[in-house]
Amino acid sequence: MSVSTFLQQFASTGQETCFHGRHIEPQIYKDLNGKNWSLQDYEARGGYAALKKILAKDGGEGLSQEQVIATVKEGVLRGRGGAGFPTGLKWSFMPKAYQGQRYLVCNSDEGEPGTCKDRDILMFNPHIVIEGMIIGAYAMGISVGYNYIHGEIFEVYERFEAALEEARAAGYLGDKILGSDFSFQLHAHHGFGAYICGEETALLESLEGKKGQPRFKPPFPASFGLYGKPTTINNTETFAAVPWIIRNGGAAYLEIGKANNGGTKIFSVSGDVERPGNYEIPLGTPFAKLLELAGGVKGGKKLKAVIPGGSSSPVVPGDVMMECTMDYDSIAKAGSMLGSGAVIVMDETRDMVESLLRLSYFYAHESCGQCTPCREGTGWLYRLLKRLNEGQGTQAEIDLLDNVAENIMGRTICALGDAAAMPVRGMIKHYRAEFVAKLGVQAAKPAQAAIKTEAAAATGAAA
Repeated sequence: MSVSTFLQQFASTGQETCFHGRHIEPQIYKDLNGKNWSLQDYEARGGYAALKKILAKDGGEGLSQEQVIATVKEGVLRGRGGAGFPTGLKWSFMPKAYQGQRYLVCNSDEGEPGTCKDRDILMFNPHIVIEGMIIGAYAMGISVGYNYIHGEIFEVYERFEAALEEARAAGYLGDKILGSDFSFQLHAHHGFGAYICGEETALLESLEGKKGQPRFKPPFPASFGLYGKPTTINNTETFAAVPWIIRNGGAAYLEIGKANNGGTKIFSVSGDVERPGNYEIPLGTPFAKLLELAGGVKGGKKLKAVIPGGSSSPVVPGDVMMECTMDYDSIAKAGSMLGSGAVIVMDETRDMVESLLRLSYFYAHESCGQCTPCREGTGWLYRLLKRLNEGQGTQAEIDLLDNVAENIMGRTICALGDAAAMPVRGMIKHYRAEFVAKLGVQAAKPAQAAIKTEAAAATGAAA
C-alpha cells in the first residue's frame, strides 16, 4: 500500500465535522455539502456579490474605504482567532498616510488543541475567505496578501491554491479587479507545522523565511509587520465573516448575535459528547443548547467541566458552564475565554490531573525557547505534574506548581506562556482536591528536597 493510499483513509470528508445539518442560522457553512466549493458554486450562493457592491459593479454607487470599515465596526465583528479584538477597529489602525507597500495576512495556522474549524472553511468554502481578504485589502489600501496555512493540512493548502487560480481567472484577483482601479495579489503560504507560528509575529517571521519566533511588541504589525511594512493580520473565520456583513449590513450582523458580540461563531466541540464536530451558532446562544446540538454528554454521564476556548483557556466547572452563553463577555465573566472556540467537554470520569498533564506536555514541547520563563517554566509545569500524577508529589509541590504558573504569566514575549499557565491555575483552583488525592507515600518529603534531588540528577546526566 502506497503512503498516499494509506493516508487517504484518514482524510476528512466533512461528514465527521460540519455537514451534520445541526447549525443555527449558519452563514459560513450554509448550503455546503463538501463538493460545492468551486467558484461557480460559490457564485450561486451569492459569492463575490459583496466585492461587486464595494466596487460599484452591481449597479450601485459602491463603498469607500471608510464606509467598509464603518460597516464592519457596526457589525461588531470580533476576531475569531482567540483574542476577540474588534476587527473594524483593527482595520482602522492601518496608517492612511503611508505611501509604501502594505500587507494583509490571514492566519490559518490552526494549531490550538481542540480546534478544527478553519481547515473546514478553507477546504469546503475557500472563496469566502478569498472574498473577505479582498474586501479587507480594499478597505485598508493593501495590494498584496498572504494566507499562512497550517503545515500539517497540505490537502487544504492545495484546495486553497486551486480556489485562488479560479478567482484570478475570473478577474476577482490581480490587477484592476473587475475593471476597477483596485489591484490585489493574494498568495498561499505553506506553514511549517509549529504551534508557535500561530502567534502573529512569529507567523510574520516564518513568512519572511526566518525561524518562527515571536517579536517584541511594540512595534506592532500595523506599523512594523511583514518585511518591516504596515501589516494587518486576521484569522480565517474573521475574513470569512466579512462578505455577509457587506452584503447585508452591519446592523443585521449584530442583530444575529448579541450586544458587543456580532454574528455567528463556529465552535469545535470535542471530548465527551455524543456528536463531536463543528457547530456554527449565533453568539449569545446558551451553552446548554450547544451541548444539546452535540448530543449531550456521552453515555448520559454527568458534565464535570468544560474548556470553552481551546486548551489555552482556563477550565470552567460544569454547573457554571451550563449557566453561560457562548459569547466573549459571558465566558470572560465565568473566569475563562472564548478563545478559538474549541469547546472541550469533560465528563465525571475524567482525571483532571492526567488531563492537565497532557496539556502541559504539549506546551512544553511547543515553546519556542526564546523566553526563559516559558522555556524553563513549561518544563517545570510538566515535570511537577508528572510527579503528582505518579503519586510522588507533595502538598508543597501543588503550591509550587501554582507558583511556577503565576511566575510565567505576563513575563514572556508572546502569550504562549500565559496559555500554558492559565490551564494549570484554573485546574488547581477548581479541582485542587484531585491534586491532593494524588499525593503518595512521599507526601511528607519537603518540596525543596525533591527539587534538589531532581537538580542533582540533571547535573549528573549532563556530566
